[in-house]
Amino acid sequence: MGDFEWALTTALNRYFEANGIKAIAYRLKQSRFVSQFMDILVDSSVPEYYLAIECKSIDARKTKCLYFKQHFSHAGGGHQLERETEFIDRSGRKGILAVELRKGGGCPKTAHLMPWGAVYEGFKTGSVGINLEQIEANPALERGGGAYEISRLDLIRISGYQDMTLEDTGKEVYDAINDEMDAD
Repeated sequence: MGDFEWALTTALNRYFEANGIKAIAYRLKQSRFVSQFMDILVDSSVPEYYLAIECKSIDARKTKCLYFKQHFSHAGGGHQLERETEFIDRSGRKGILAVELRKGGGCPKTAHLMPWGAVYEGFKTGSVGINLEQIEANPALERGGGAYEISRLDLIRISGYQDMTLEDTGKEVYDAINDEMDAD
């Protein structure tokens, strides 16, 4: 898991630096006996870049779903999604779930960003998790030289659609954003 978190942190900081954006992404130190709020935080005076990111990396050959019970912890008085949602709400950050799908040798990994509101809505309505189709409905991050690359569209899509349900986060949203950008 740590590799994905570092790769995403590096991609975010490369994007900020290349575009002259005053923001910094950093990983929070993990401790075995202390619950962590989120995997990556981004500090910025620009609201769209004031982020809290939870990272999950799953073997897509062995599971067809990111399960809320199996892949998220239940410690410190509550479920991980509830604790992290409270942190997002209280801090004023925009929440993102970043999911890396590992597909085995010869197949490239893909990473998908999901709006936190959509993930939490699925959890609160009693869903067992997020299936691979729902994850892959969110465009995969580009890769260059084996590293993830972040674009402005990746972050705008997430920050502009925080409260959408899982069914609304797919291709239709991506097409709508592209249509809006083309109109400008």
